[in-house]
Amino acid sequence: MKKKITVSIIAMLFSLLTIVGGASAQTVTYKPSLVHKNGAMAYEHMKYLAYEIGSRVAGSVNERKAEEYIESQFGRIGFNTTVQDFSYTRSGKTTESSNVIAYKPGKSNKQIIVGAHYDSVSLGRGVDDNASGVGILLEVAEVLKNIPTPYSIVFIAFGAEETGLRGSDYYAKHMTQKEIENTIGMINMDSLAVGDNMYVYGSPGEAGFIRDQAIEIVKKKKLNVGTNPGINPEYPAGTTGDWSDHAPFERLGIPYGYLEATNWEIGDLDGYDQTVKHGGVWHTRNDTLEFIESEYPGRIQEHLSTFSTLLTDLLKFMDKTSTSK
Repeated sequence: MKKKITVSIIAMLFSLLTIVGGASAQTVTYKPSLVHKNGAMAYEHMKYLAYEIGSRVAGSVNERKAEEYIESQFGRIGFNTTVQDFSYTRSGKTTESSNVIAYKPGKSNKQIIVGAHYDSVSLGRGVDDNASGVGILLEVAEVLKNIPTPYSIVFIAFGAEETGLRGSDYYAKHMTQKEIENTIGMINMDSLAVGDNMYVYGSPGEAGFIRDQAIEIVKKKKLNVGTNPGINPEYPAGTTGDWSDHAPFERLGIPYGYLEATNWEIGDLDGYDQTVKHGGVWHTRNDTLEFIESEYPGRIQEHLSTFSTLLTDLLKFMDKTSTSK
């Protein structure tokens, strides 16, 4: 009897560790039904990163906790995952960070990179910037796990974006020429939760096929997503600036797509003022669930659901055959 009790206690402790995380990595489980409601699983990932972990400054203990959480979630979903460590020196201080990479084989060996950064600034909780993007990254990876896709997909959670796109820059610089030629595009997600409007951007001209195909999905599904209207001549219609993780790939000649929520029709017309009511929320103390859900009830849920639907369909049906690179 004593032996059975001991075994039961050990099993119970193991079960608890599976829920709250072990010493080296966190393994959090969720109800499988969440993945059947667009945006629901993304919300849970976003909330965990922002509240169970908190702000995730590059090189901090919390950024490492976020890396472990993301790696464990890719593992729970069923992906083989690689952690790409890197370091950089800034003002004489060396900081260590990492990228978390999961690979999904597709019908073609040609691949598309889908990424979002998981670090944040110290102010607020980093809900919008960018737990929201990582939430969609993980949700869509789970939705598509057993669905054949036209191209293979490289899901990447980038570290240290806030200190100069360090993770995406490191990854891009270490791609071989063969990998670059094999990559049809890169889709970036950054700050999806709070902006007044939902947008998809892309490379100029024919290289903007990701944006163009996303807009076709938007029309078909009647999603509330637009693109940069081009009011500011520095940022032509349909494109955006080079301030996020798509930029290092664009410099390699890889076409990009970019999902974001902001407002291009206020302030300096450059997308930095996200809302009419409160201006920018990213990089402020207001980047919390309490503030966003109080000031904009239902907005987070609408945005996560919409972006999840759009990205899922885009990756399921993407067709580059009519474009050139």
